[in-house]
Amino acid sequence: METPNFSCFLVIIAVGILCFSWRASSNGHDDFLKCLSLQYSNNYTSISNVVYSPKNSSYFSVLQSSIRNLRFASPTTPRPQFIVTPVHESEIQSVVYCAKQSDLQIRTISGGHDYEGISHASEIPFVTIDLINMSQITVDVEKRSAWVQAGATIGQLYYRIAEKSRNLGFPAGVVPTVGVGGHFSGGGHGYMTRKYGIAADNIIDAHLVDVNGRILDRF
Repeated sequence: METPNFSCFLVIIAVGILCFSWRASSNGHDDFLKCLSLQYSNNYTSISNVVYSPKNSSYFSVLQSSIRNLRFASPTTPRPQFIVTPVHESEIQSVVYCAKQSDLQIRTISGGHDYEGISHASEIPFVTIDLINMSQITVDVEKRSAWVQAGATIGQLYYRIAEKSRNLGFPAGVVPTVGVGGHFSGGGHGYMTRKYGIAADNIIDAHLVDVNGRILDRF
């Protein structure tokens, strides 16, 4: 089986942003919303369609939809002040910028399971970026490459490849519910690793949103 060098479109919050512990101010909640309202005034999506707070009726259903370990669904688990479900990378930039301005930490859900709860809990006020709406996968058989958004799972990636070709594959993990954002950025081991390397070895380009809200690209 041929294994292409896949070009993976990863919208991932840089690891460094998850290591900062900003001290939350008492008005961080209001500051964040005001900041996002200004940012979204020139954006692709209405803020009301992608931002959820505990005051929204859909907040708990959105929160629980991504929790795989019920331990983190308990009432005692700290909950995000906001859940943002962006549909475009520029919206992630806005969230990162406004969270930093409002002294709110960021947690990211990249489409897969999170049994350790790293994406769902924090000791200080935080915002969750849920990439559920960013899971597009585009496979180009002729170029033997693909663009994969970070909200997709590796199972979805395998399925899209199989739809286009019976001879192409990608060396990554064996659990289909793992999100590509966390799996690829952590290396990505699988059954084909010995011959083709880990998933990260086969990524030829990536778009990253850093701690300052800048989109970084290889090219």
